[in-house]
Formats: sequence, structure tokens, C-alpha cells
Amino acid sequence: MQDLLEFSERLGQALQVKGWQLALAESCTGGMIAQSVTAIAGSSAWFDRGFVTYSNAAKTEMLAVPEALIAEFGAVSEPVANAMAAGALAQSRAHISGSVTGIAGPGGGSPQKPVGTVCFAWALRHAESPSSIIVETRQFDGDRTQVREQAAMHLLTGLLRLASH
Repeated sequence: MQDLLEFSERLGQALQVKGWQLALAESCTGGMIAQSVTAIAGSSAWFDRGFVTYSNAAKTEMLAVPEALIAEFGAVSEPVANAMAAGALAQSRAHISGSVTGIAGPGGGSPQKPVGTVCFAWALRHAESPSSIIVETRQFDGDRTQVREQAAMHLLTGLLRLASH
């Protein structure tokens, strides 16, 4: 958890330099990333809001993820992570967003998507276009807590990389 706090602090510094605000869309991490961000004193200067969209209905209602997208690809998929990140930008004042959706376990996995499968998206709002989005799927080992912590750290790492350029 200490690494999450250190990365959150570094992310906050990078966002403040750019004058950017952050929005998060979390599923399998259940607000863990927002918790680490808001543990940083002064984070209200750079953290706009977070969405914990654990259910498919929440993804649709709060982030405008199309039901058809979830039906076709599943909630744990790059298209859904992409739509979650785009939705977080659309439903906020943020300049950058990150989303995470995955299977933390111990159940819920399948041969195609085993436990530890996590999909990510990072989105930037640009003046010249609505957004640009990077998506990625990773496979993490460990128990439920370890998968969630690794996913949170991976999302923060990607956000920090984007905010530092």
C-alpha cells in the first residue's frame, strides 16, 4: 500500500505541474485507487472524481458504457475499459482518466479470462479531439488482494507516465 501512496503523490505533483484534473473509473479495485489518491493532502487540487462501477448496470448508468458492448465482449475486456475511461472523461472536468476492470478472484475466471485478468485504459482529453485512449490487458498472479493491489499500481504507473510527458 505504501507504493500506492508514493505513486499517488508523484502523480499529483505531475498533474499539478500541468494544471490537470484526474478522474478514475474503477471496477475490480473497488475504489482502492481513489483511496490512495485522496490519502494525499491537497489532492482536491488535482483529483476531480472517481466512479466505482462494480456492476454492469453501474458501468452503463454512470459511465455510459453501452450494454451491447458488455454483452458482446464482457465487462472484463479492452472495449469496456476503453468506454469506462471515455465515460469518466465525459462525466467529469478531468483532463486525464484511468479505468480498470478485471477478475480478482478467487472465482469468476474462465479459460479465456482466468483469475488475474485485468483490462486497463488511460484517456487524455485534448483540445483538438475529444480524447485519445490507450488500452491494455495484463495477467496478475496472487490472491484477490494481490491482484487488486497490482492492478491499482499498474493503473497509477500508466497515469504517471502520461502525466509526466
